[in-house]
Amino acid sequence: MKKNMGMADRVIRVIIAAVFAVLYFMEVISGTLGVVLLILGGVFVLTSLIGFCPLYLPFGIKTCKSE
Repeated sequence: MKKNMGMADRVIRVIIAAVFAVLYFMEVISGTLGVVLLILGGVFVLTSLIGFCPLYLPFGIKTCKSE
């Protein structure tokens, strides 16, 4: 897997995941929506850590700098 996410993209995903987690644990969002957003936040963190987003492949998106 070649990296296809730039640093800005990775940071934004981590920030969004943190917002989802805060909203869930402060009980602003709950129920099914809360669980779905919490799982989505986990996926955001995971893809940020590895620097690869599988959804970018079919669309040919690459936000990282060329090597």
